[in-house]
Amino acid sequence: MAALALGACKVEDFFGSRSEVVDLDGEPEHGMIVLGRQLDDPYSVVNITKALASLYPVKASTYEVPTTDLYVRFLPKTQEEQDELESLGLELLDHPVDYEIVRDGDYYHDPQIPSQRITWQYAVVEPEFEFPAGIRYEILDRCYITEHDLATRSDGIDWSAVEREAFRLTGNSAMLEPSTRGESKPSGRITLIDDRYPDRPEGVKGVRVACNVFVKISQAYTDADGNYTLGKSFSSKPRYRLVFKNKKGFGIGLNTILVGGSMSTLGKHSPSGLDYEVSKKSDRALFTRCVVNNTVYDYYDGCKTPSASIKAPPGNLRIWIFRNLTSGSAVMMQHGAAIDKTKIGEYLGEYAGIVKWFLPDITLGLKNCTDYASVYAQTVHELAHSSHFMQVGTEYWNKYEEFILDSYVSSGFLTYGSGSEPYAGYCEVGEMWAYYLQTKLFRERYPGSEHAFGTSYWFYPQIFHYLDERGLGRYKLFQALQPTITDRDLLRDKLLALYPEFKTNIMLAFNRYY
Repeated sequence: MAALALGACKVEDFFGSRSEVVDLDGEPEHGMIVLGRQLDDPYSVVNITKALASLYPVKASTYEVPTTDLYVRFLPKTQEEQDELESLGLELLDHPVDYEIVRDGDYYHDPQIPSQRITWQYAVVEPEFEFPAGIRYEILDRCYITEHDLATRSDGIDWSAVEREAFRLTGNSAMLEPSTRGESKPSGRITLIDDRYPDRPEGVKGVRVACNVFVKISQAYTDADGNYTLGKSFSSKPRYRLVFKNKKGFGIGLNTILVGGSMSTLGKHSPSGLDYEVSKKSDRALFTRCVVNNTVYDYYDGCKTPSASIKAPPGNLRIWIFRNLTSGSAVMMQHGAAIDKTKIGEYLGEYAGIVKWFLPDITLGLKNCTDYASVYAQTVHELAHSSHFMQVGTEYWNKYEEFILDSYVSSGFLTYGSGSEPYAGYCEVGEMWAYYLQTKLFRERYPGSEHAFGTSYWFYPQIFHYLDERGLGRYKLFQALQPTITDRDLLRDKLLALYPEFKTNIMLAFNRYY
């Protein structure tokens, strides 16, 4: 956990700006989606059958339109049930897709569901889908999606024309793009600008791009350059969303209670695709999510080289971003750390209530961050902690975080205590490592930077910098962070045992600062 020098950055308020949205004029908006009237879904089997009869009356008399998809909704009662649904690979939405959206937004909560309960989760599944036992669900409609029916490839029916006719018959023809354009599979590139490198846009990596028109939903992950291509074609403008549940497994933020990845709505755009550039001039929530996403993605990749490695964070790392906090933490609660919920509640302040629903691994308080660099700095610090956690385990981490939370709250949210308290040695070792790696990675991203994080505290990341400059780099240093290393003396002795050839430098480093 870091009480940052470079800053904490403005983040998503759990109950406020969970994700950004774009209105019809392209301006970002926030708040709950406002639904209008229910629309007649052109993709229902009933409506496709009517459209087929309108265009092919003879064939329609002998052809029964099959059900290719079920439009359903689930009402999970617990986080475990929500996790089970997500593990099935469903594209879950917290709002119905067959309603007019009067005002787009970043979340929706059914007014019939108490505000502290999980709202309905909407999805489209195959007819053979095995509904998980014990999770409440309702089948809302039986639908027909051309791409899911292999028989359409040789039946002599222009199913694109049938789809367009279904839009006309249901009163939705205004949504259609001109027929001369044909149907398109959306493709494009999502990019991010680091203001220190304005001429070098980077792809938003491994994030999910999702589109839908009614129940026709398609999604794909971006590659390392931000490119994506969806698997379905659209004849009308789909609604685009970025879902921050990364291809590598980690999730960023919360949309509403118990949703593991924030969703940023980008509005309706061409069915041929969308190129979208994000910078610090963009909506704040979208920008910080994209920076955190890329930082974590790159960190995973950097944990292993052909000859050495640092333990990577767990694959399903859960990251929260908060608007009104100014520091981060690596409490690793989802992965077994038994942190006192009262203490983490004091740290989270106004956000304390959500812990009973949804256990975090990393929290990022980005209140003062204004650019890519400051978001990057805090994120890599907490990622360094998560690697340490993977090396030492939960028993070690429980003592470490107990010290951190106690000293953080008792000191007025500013310091790491005096260094004389119980378990201070756990903090000493952990923060030396995290501030060292934070500085190391920051300087690699921004060559020429003189930032040295954490050098004013009672522990000394300078020791690791000194050894790094003399040949004991991050991968070797990390090997010393074993479960038995709970203070600086044990750390020194472990380094001596592992690397006797560096004895002189190790002794000089520790003697210089202690």
